[in-house]
Amino acid sequence: MSNDRIERETLISAPLERVWTLVAQPAFWVADKASLPGTIAKEGETLIAKNPEYGDFPVRVEKVRPPTYLAYRWASAFPGEELRDDNSTLVEFTLTDEGDQTRLRVVESGFATIVATEELRGQAVKDNSGGWTEELEALKVRAEQSSE
Repeated sequence: MSNDRIERETLISAPLERVWTLVAQPAFWVADKASLPGTIAKEGETLIAKNPEYGDFPVRVEKVRPPTYLAYRWASAFPGEELRDDNSTLVEFTLTDEGDQTRLRVVESGFATIVATEELRGQAVKDNSGGWTEELEALKVRAEQSSE
């Protein structure tokens, strides 16, 4: 495992367009799910993702290329702080159409450039590594249920 990036992917039994609608909800991976409906990623937009367990996280939409690529920046190790380049990581989602399925790949990078202790950076990689596994599985379940 790299100390600078996390890479995960999953194959979802749902059309690309359906998966896109879920991934295009900024901060779907951390925000309280009740706050998500109706939100669509807009390049340059910053929002606060509220999570009752972990805190509030600023998330900025960096790039949107429908329906195959989205990039967000967030300060996962610094809940409640203003989003800056030196306290945030880049999260990239790439969707690939594979017939009646969609491959979803997430890469979160930039942990090594976070201005923090080595311990805090390492904990952020550890926490987010497990978090992405859980979040992709949850997204997969949502996408597959909605496509039936």
